[in-house]
Amino acid sequence: MPQFAAITRDGLIELMTHRILELPGRLVIAIDGADAAAPTPLATVIAAALRDTGRAADVVSLHDYVRPASLRMEFGRDDELSYRTAWFDYGALRREVVDALHDTARWLPALWDEHTDRSARATIRRAGPATVILVAGPMLLGRTLPFDLTLRLDMSEPALRRTTPPDQHWTIPALLRHNSENPEPPTFFVRWDHPHRPALRTEPPR
Repeated sequence: MPQFAAITRDGLIELMTHRILELPGRLVIAIDGADAAAPTPLATVIAAALRDTGRAADVVSLHDYVRPASLRMEFGRDDELSYRTAWFDYGALRREVVDALHDTARWLPALWDEHTDRSARATIRRAGPATVILVAGPMLLGRTLPFDLTLRLDMSEPALRRTTPPDQHWTIPALLRHNSENPEPPTFFVRWDHPHRPALRTEPPR
């Protein structure tokens, strides 16, 4: 039975910052969590903490790697299977961020503008020898993406239903099914039903 210990949000940020600083070279870190878990704001704070130490760091939101609306909404705006398999371009994320950072020291901060449904027209950025990119968004784990370190913000179904806007409740079955069918263990697993009092699984990190 997994054991958990209480941790504060600030304590989690400090833990992640220290662990990342222990790792050399260019890194891509996953902050995996449903939109209701607000993974991107958390990643932004961690990136700022890293920059305060002198380590170059930036954030990529998975929502900047959505597929065009014609693809992700081909079977309707609330199709559960599409949300799991066609909504986000995980292949492009690997090509333009994960692999690109390690192989060419370049990375693309955004691919597609979800609101205008047009190319983000983002400029490719150069990375330094120790740049850290934090990728934040839902269903990142279980995609065979070769992240250097991962954090899972886990929310139960009741918590998801409590915190997800009603017009987005159709995404909840997709999130739960993906996580149950693709159980990739993260480096750090945090129960996030109540973000003001999270709980960290206490097994040694990978």
